[in-house]
Amino acid sequence: MKTKGMRTLGLYVHIPFCVRKCHYCDFLSFSATEEVKEQYVQALCKEIVSFKEEETSCMVTTIFFGGGTPSILKGEQMERIMKAIKETFYIDENAEITIEMNPGTVTKEKLEQYKRIGINRLSIGLQTTDDNRLQLLGRIHTYEQFLNNYQWAREVGFQNISVDLMSALPKEEIASYQKDLERIVALNPEHISSYSLIIEEGTPFYDNDEILHSLPKEEEDRAMYELTQTLLQKAGYHRYEISNYAKEGKESRHNSIYWTGGEYLGLGLGASSYLLADHAYIREPREKEHYAYRFKNISSMEDYIKCPMTPCEEREEWTLIGKTEAMEEFMFLGLRMRKGISEEEFLNKFGLELEEVYGNVLVKFQTMGLLGWTGEKKKRQIYLTDQGIDVSNAILSEFLLT
Repeated sequence: MKTKGMRTLGLYVHIPFCVRKCHYCDFLSFSATEEVKEQYVQALCKEIVSFKEEETSCMVTTIFFGGGTPSILKGEQMERIMKAIKETFYIDENAEITIEMNPGTVTKEKLEQYKRIGINRLSIGLQTTDDNRLQLLGRIHTYEQFLNNYQWAREVGFQNISVDLMSALPKEEIASYQKDLERIVALNPEHISSYSLIIEEGTPFYDNDEILHSLPKEEEDRAMYELTQTLLQKAGYHRYEISNYAKEGKESRHNSIYWTGGEYLGLGLGASSYLLADHAYIREPREKEHYAYRFKNISSMEDYIKCPMTPCEEREEWTLIGKTEAMEEFMFLGLRMRKGISEEEFLNKFGLELEEVYGNVLVKFQTMGLLGWTGEKKKRQIYLTDQGIDVSNAILSEFLLT
């Protein structure tokens, strides 16, 4: 099969199950019986293979199993899902295939099975190395369980591992967060994500006054953010996105699709998709002014399991995206990445010169030292400077055109 010139596509596969919901989590996830999990796997496989009917020339370059806790499924269930994907889509031989896993939900045998079916990247949700704070967050594991799972992953042969950390946790001080960072750096994972805890409405933390009053002050949160950059850079990690750090060549290719306006197809309960208007998977009426579509699968487990699973019937929340909105998203998502955005790519995507649309804004922030660029005019790479990243929210809001 010819691959040159094929458009690329990322697949996101949602596994909504977890042992129990963490106190800060607002994702579509919940605990379930083994019977419901099996019913879901069967329904998910049906949804996947339904795309065999569609004519498409896409090459899947990334697959990401997210949740919930995908590693809660049995190894043979994951094997069936991967089999359905491989039989339905054309998968790049060098595709990045990631599974999110929580410590305490895998065995060495399950990790070996992941490796055998083609998964080549692990994203491990640790959050903190302190057992007391893990318990406070509602996590199901200990730091020792994480270490055991990490060691098994290395022994099995995984050479691309990401570890998730959280900062600004309740009752956390800078010294304890630094200990988290140093412990993880000593393990030498290929990728580290570090996010500040955000208290979301509808979570147990949101209505807990004791938790809210025990959060670090804004200046402490800021100090942890700066410490992350300093310590990880010294350890050989480069920040390629505001909260993500990687060894050279180990950046998350799947997440980069989201930040650069690439196309992705969501599979499973409540999974989101973003496809250009001319994509073969789009069955909605198309208008000339439509640039892309964003949509979600249904979020009711009962309805999803019963759904006849033709690609259009389980979708909801259709959003039609015009060129103006697409340009806005290209800017404020792309500028989250340290390399920034490409003038040439902007022109190729939208048929307009970047300066024609955003000239005044670019000059304003370049003059203030908040934006920088490299390369020749019309082929420049435009990025936020370190000072620009510090005030990124204020800057990015000025790229809204409406």
